[in-house]
Amino acid sequence: MVEYVSIVSRTILFYILILIIFRMMGKREIGELSILDLVVFIMIGEMAVVAIENHHSPLLHTMVPMLALMAIQIIMAILSLKSKRFRDLIDGKPIIIINRGKIDEKAMRKQRYNFDDLMVQLREKDIRSIADVEFAILEPSGSLSVIEKLKNPEDPTKQGDITIPLIMDGQIDEENLKRINKTNLWLRQELKKKGYRDIKDISFCSFENGNFYIDLKDID
Repeated sequence: MVEYVSIVSRTILFYILILIIFRMMGKREIGELSILDLVVFIMIGEMAVVAIENHHSPLLHTMVPMLALMAIQIIMAILSLKSKRFRDLIDGKPIIIINRGKIDEKAMRKQRYNFDDLMVQLREKDIRSIADVEFAILEPSGSLSVIEKLKNPEDPTKQGDITIPLIMDGQIDEENLKRINKTNLWLRQELKKKGYRDIKDISFCSFENGNFYIDLKDID
């Protein structure tokens, strides 16, 4: 009877401890876990299982390594926030698998990523054919981000390569702002961030693929 009480109490203790550890390490979706996250989670889970089964072993022999792993994970997360180079080293970089409709087989081989993997992940996104894909990016978490080809190339509001004029001769084109789902306030704030405070000083401003092209009026 005492043995069962010990097992149950250890189970409850480590359950609470693991919840605290995971909350302190931060919230991340299962699909967004890095390799490092996955390794730490598995190690912590295995330690808890061993400690529950070996109920005669001191609790500190398991709790100390678990807390040490938590501390290491938090330190690594802080370093990742401060250094992109460190983040790329630990988490890896996104890899473009399909670039403008062309499959990069070299990138697939480098990641040991085959066509079956690609087709499975495309089907999960309700994409039936590779021919419908403009870009496919394999994220560090292993998930696939997909940008489909334009189904209606004539629609200027969806066209990725079209230039959208927002300012001409110092005047804001409100209609074009609506076409890209932006507001007058948004445009003014973005321009202020770039050092342009007076709209009337701008002869032409366009927006394309998330980037601005700005040309100032000539000084007479």
